[in-house]
Amino acid sequence: MTDQQFPDSPREASAPPLSEFEQRLAYLPEHETPRPARPLPTSPRDRVWVHVLLLIATLYTMSEAGRGFFLNFLLDLVPRPLMFTTARDILLGSLLYSLSGLAIVLAHEFGHYFACRYYRVDASLPFLLPFPNLLGTMGAFIRIRSPIPHRRALFDIGVAGPLAGFVVAMALLVVGVAWSRVVRFPQNFSGIEFGEPIAFKALVWMFWGHIPDGYTLNLHPMGFAAWAGCFLTAMNLLPVWQLDGGHLSYALFRRRSVYVTLASVGACGVLALLFSWTWAFFGGMLIAAMAFFGPFHFPTLNDDLPLGRTRVWVAVLALVVFLACFMPVPFEFTTLLGTK
Repeated sequence: MTDQQFPDSPREASAPPLSEFEQRLAYLPEHETPRPARPLPTSPRDRVWVHVLLLIATLYTMSEAGRGFFLNFLLDLVPRPLMFTTARDILLGSLLYSLSGLAIVLAHEFGHYFACRYYRVDASLPFLLPFPNLLGTMGAFIRIRSPIPHRRALFDIGVAGPLAGFVVAMALLVVGVAWSRVVRFPQNFSGIEFGEPIAFKALVWMFWGHIPDGYTLNLHPMGFAAWAGCFLTAMNLLPVWQLDGGHLSYALFRRRSVYVTLASVGACGVLALLFSWTWAFFGGMLIAAMAFFGPFHFPTLNDDLPLGRTRVWVAVLALVVFLACFMPVPFEFTTLLGTK
């Protein structure tokens, strides 16, 4: 996720007027995407210690979440005394979840960060968000502190994070599913049902085939971290406002992207009615953010620079990634992932 932090709009920022070179950007072919020649505006230095503290805090909250995933994995979902397992084993099992999850989140955010560096856009290091919830984190974001030069830069910055995070998540999901095991589903089980994105279902079928009735996949903690990565990737690719999908939507449709935003918020309401209350929560958060900040995306310094055919195909790829990670029911407090 990215968060633009500069006054009013980029066209009204304190940057000097556009040069003749920059005014000719709209006529450049796709293969000649330029980077600004002028230096970045001055900005405060990153307080590295803040990022390090947030990293340590997120590692702790995610390890606490991973501890529960690892214990459930060891017990095969059946409450019973835990034998022959030391505190060191539990710590290592918890770290398998937390370090895997951090790898996905950091790959996502550094995808944005290095794309910003390429286009000489002033951006902060990632701010990780520790939170003692089911996953142990609320994700992360970077702050963009200077105007984005043109639509191509906005598109590349927006798409770099989800694609980088998705690649790492898929690699970890392969290992996590391979290390899982099929167990008999316990009777009178009470727990949480996790949604199954298409990418997860495909890998389960490749490794385990059809799971018979009465059995379920006992997912390894690394698999849960990859599931969390898929969930966060899908949420960030929603074509809404300042989410990554919102950046892509604006790069594609410019001011008309506000209609995509409003339609997406409406779709959250439909999903809440048809599938899961969790969509009402997500939709409410988006409505609150847009009510406070406004529904319109910040313009770039040159919105007239066409994207070109290659980036349109990359947008299609981003849509495929979204569909591969999307879950109509992210989670429900009823049963277990993969119940048959």
